[in-house]
Amino acid sequence: MTGKRTRYSAEFKAKVALEALRGELTTAQLAAKHGIHQTMVGEWKRQAMEGLTAVFSGKAAAPESAKVAEAEVEKLHAKIGQLLVERDFLAKA
Repeated sequence: MTGKRTRYSAEFKAKVALEALRGELTTAQLAAKHGIHQTMVGEWKRQAMEGLTAVFSGKAAAPESAKVAEAEVEKLHAKIGQLLVERDFLAKA
């Protein structure tokens, strides 16, 4: 059991989940077709369903807000650094 865990791409997961959502094949048939375990098919299908609700609830803009939040964090880190330097300078005086 020294084998490495296989990492599947997002495109592959989406493809399998979409096939599962269509319901043309059973979970067992999909798993055999793609060479994966049945629980993976079910898990990816569940994640796809949760992702669909996020698309219609407005959470799809999350990557844009993440960039804004990251910029805000960078600005705050700069301010913290400035305040630390000022505190150290005043503590020596």
